[in-house]
Amino acid sequence: MKRSQNTCTSASAARTILTVVVAVIAVALSPLSAQQEPKLEASVIHILHVQGRVYMLVGGGSNITVQLGDEAVVLVDTGAPQMSEQVLAAIRTLSQKPIEFIINTSVDEDHTGGNQSLAQTGHYNTGLAGEQAGASIVAHLRVLDRMTAPPTVKETAVSQESWPTDTYDNDRWDLFNDEAIIIEHPHAAHTDGDSIVFFRRSDVISVGDIVTPEHYPVIAAAKGGSINGEIDALNQIIEIVVPRENEEGGTYVIPGHGRLCDRNTVTDYRDMVTIVRDRIEDLVKKGDTLDQVKAAKPTLDYDGIYGADTGPWTTDMFIEAVYRDLSQTKNQPDQRATKPGKKSGQGR
Repeated sequence: MKRSQNTCTSASAARTILTVVVAVIAVALSPLSAQQEPKLEASVIHILHVQGRVYMLVGGGSNITVQLGDEAVVLVDTGAPQMSEQVLAAIRTLSQKPIEFIINTSVDEDHTGGNQSLAQTGHYNTGLAGEQAGASIVAHLRVLDRMTAPPTVKETAVSQESWPTDTYDNDRWDLFNDEAIIIEHPHAAHTDGDSIVFFRRSDVISVGDIVTPEHYPVIAAAKGGSINGEIDALNQIIEIVVPRENEEGGTYVIPGHGRLCDRNTVTDYRDMVTIVRDRIEDLVKKGDTLDQVKAAKPTLDYDGIYGADTGPWTTDMFIEAVYRDLSQTKNQPDQRATKPGKKSGQGR
């Protein structure tokens, strides 16, 4: 095991890969958490074999990525805290190996809520006198900063056992678990602590809430997110993805929520976000108010695919987030990436 600090599938594409979907209901396990919270409505975890060593768990509060090594398991995100027993039961149908690393794609509770419970089932090599109980929790430094911030500036208090144990503060972090795992940090996308996780040999990318193919992207301004950073991050993902044929197949993308994606899905999503951004930006430059922008319906032709009138992230909330972001930056120099998928001074 090595680590260093060097720093939505379309129907036709889904039929091109071998997938195994298994409904797993948690068996009798010792309680993983002292929290007595109501169960999520979806208490069944579905397992999808993406390709190579990588699987996708659906139904845990957010999509969870599982990578199986010969000696250990790596997770990307851990779902909601009340789903930990079901998630662990699903993982154990794939492997009895210890969980070596947990990688968090953002600070959001539906991605980090199971950290404490699932980390307790693993171990990692300290490189010192022996092995320390508990999986290593890896995230960008901004995730740790927000988890440890005073309660007045964050949503809820986070148990110390859920905090990242290994952080990186540059643009890249490398791991190895029988294949190279490359973690890249896009700046100020969904949040300012996002991570993109690329399983190089399996040819799978886990991207958290940067891509949410069933609704407009959540621009969490209070957590450092921005619309232009979101578009930069989508370009960064597209640059990594290599399709097999007709922009489909090849590299697969696991989003934070929703269906498995390929390059075609992510490209369509990037185009939609860019077009809506440009429309709102034009209205902001003309001096329109938020109500006037909403009345102009800048998302109308996409609402049938990504829109929502109710729920945790509605179309109005997306428009409001983009409007406020662009209103704050309209008098600042344009710092968008000059080349899609790359930022100034950054190379691959």
